[in-house]
Amino acid sequence: MESSTILPLSQLSFFPPKSRMWNGASPFRPWKQRTSQPARFNCQKMFVPGFGEASPEAKAANNLHNFFTYIAVKIVTAQLEVPPTCFISPSTIEQSYNPEAYEELMEFLSRHALNNGDKFCADLMRESPRHKSLGMQTVFIRSAYCKRDFEWDNLKRLASKMVDESNTRLMRDYVLETSHEES
Repeated sequence: MESSTILPLSQLSFFPPKSRMWNGASPFRPWKQRTSQPARFNCQKMFVPGFGEASPEAKAANNLHNFFTYIAVKIVTAQLEVPPTCFISPSTIEQSYNPEAYEELMEFLSRHALNNGDKFCADLMRESPRHKSLGMQTVFIRSAYCKRDFEWDNLKRLASKMVDESNTRLMRDYVLETSHEES
């Protein structure tokens, strides 16, 4: 025979009843011993609205990607332009110093914007066989600079320092401005 108990609303709870087990086991799985505190969720990150499909970090990464293309083009033009006396290794001189390629790259730069790094490199590689090698050199240098030469820790430190100094300056200027108005 089935029996049921009717509890007043004040005694109803959404939580399971407390177990009378003394060993810390789960009331639903007594064989499972609790060995640590329950996991806590740390939801301390800010929600940034309006970025749609990408996070702010993804947008920053895209901007850095295009910036690395700009840096790579600067490095390639410097390698092509600099006279051989500035290089240490003779093999580097033969591979790098090339005034004709420098002129071609500068002419290409005058016709194409560097706003989109991938589009710039794709257009450069499709321009001519000589431009193809310049485009490949740019892509390789972009990758090498990003992976080996860019100082990521320094970027974080400088960005944080700039934000702190800017915020301090803005708040100080505001206080000075508003304190003169009240006097």
